[in-house]
Amino acid sequence: MATGYLTPEQDSKLRRWERWNRNYFIFAFVALVVVLVFSSQLGLSSGDGWGPLGFLIIALITPIIILQLRLACPACGQKIGWQAKLMAPDQCKSCGTFLRAKSPSS
Repeated sequence: MATGYLTPEQDSKLRRWERWNRNYFIFAFVALVVVLVFSSQLGLSSGDGWGPLGFLIIALITPIIILQLRLACPACGQKIGWQAKLMAPDQCKSCGTFLRAKSPSS
C-alpha cells in the first residue's frame, strides 16, 4: 500500500466537496427544523398522514445521501462514501493516500 499526498489540484477538489457537503448540511438542518416546527402552521401536516411534509423531508435528505455517495479518492478513484461524515477521512483505506495536501513548508 503506497502512501502519498494529494496534489494541490486534487486537494482543491476534495475541499470543494467538503464545502458543498457542509453548507448543504447546514441548510438542510435549518430547513428541517423550520419545516418541522412550523409544519402545522404552514399547512404541511395534519394528524392523518405525512402528505407534503414527508415529501419535503425526503427532498431535503436525498441530496445529503447523493453527496456522500459521490465522494471518491482523488488519487485512486475508489469511492469513499460513508467513511466521510461532513469532512473527508484523513486517509484513503484503498490506496493509503493522505487526503490532505502536503504543506509547502514541509
